[in-house]
Order: sequence, then C-alpha cells, then structure tokens
Amino acid sequence: MSPADIRIATAQDEPGLVAALAGLFAEDPGTRDPTVSQEWPWRSGPSSVAAWRADASRLVLAAVDGEAVVGILTGFITEPTDYRPVRVAVLHSMYVDPAHRSDGIGARLAESFRSWARQRQADRMSVTAHAANTDAIRFYRGHGFTPRHLELDGVP
Repeated sequence: MSPADIRIATAQDEPGLVAALAGLFAEDPGTRDPTVSQEWPWRSGPSSVAAWRADASRLVLAAVDGEAVVGILTGFITEPTDYRPVRVAVLHSMYVDPAHRSDGIGARLAESFRSWARQRQADRMSVTAHAANTDAIRFYRGHGFTPRHLELDGVP
C-alpha cells in the first residue's frame, strides 16, 4: 500500500474530514463519555471544519490516500496569559481510519503537528486523551507528550 499524503486540508477534503470526526466520536468519546453528542460531527462538523480551515491560527491536516481522507489532525495555538505565560500548541483532535493504523500515518501527523508548533514558536504542546484510551495515551507518550494533570468527573 502506498503511503498517504499528509497535507493542509482543502475544501474538497471537508466531507472526508467530517466523516473522520464521526469515526473519532464513535470510537473514542462515544464509548468513553456519555455526555458527548454522537450527532455533533454530522450536525456541526461541516461548519466547524470550514471555520477551522479559514482560521489562520489553526492547523487542519488531512491524510489522503488517493481521493479518500484516511486521517485528520486539528490543532491551534493558545497565547500566553498572566496565569500561563507560554504559547501552547494544542493538538485538538486526531483520527486515523482503523484500516490505515499500521501505515505510520499517526506518527507522520504527530510530527507534522510538532513541526507546525515549532514554526509558530510554541513553548509547549498539549493534548487531551480519555483516561481509558490507553492506546492513545501510549501513542502520545511515544511522541513526546507527558501527563500534566488529571481531570476527574462525577454526577452531582
């Protein structure tokens, strides 16, 4: 199998990006967070993806095999504040189609994100993963992310 191209997402990629977000939602928050709407990717994904692509401060990457989007990565930069006086590159979401997970696409997306963060002079990188998603945590740890804090959730 030929390697997928990793590129800045185009308008033509948007339906595939939305489908990738739906795959992410079905696989990750859908099985780990009952408060997340599984309809979000189909209902709000198209307008969100278009807005992300139009925002110069955001990164929207597509991993494309032929004409098919087989992976997505989105990220953004947070500017320094009085509380946290550093620029942080936030890896917002990443998904690779299960049929392509042994192709190195995730590693190439993560390295593209790291390069983008360096180009934008980020001081730190950040990503959030569900505590039960041990595969994602292992992947991110292998790409230079380390735990900083743990968010706990409960029902009142």
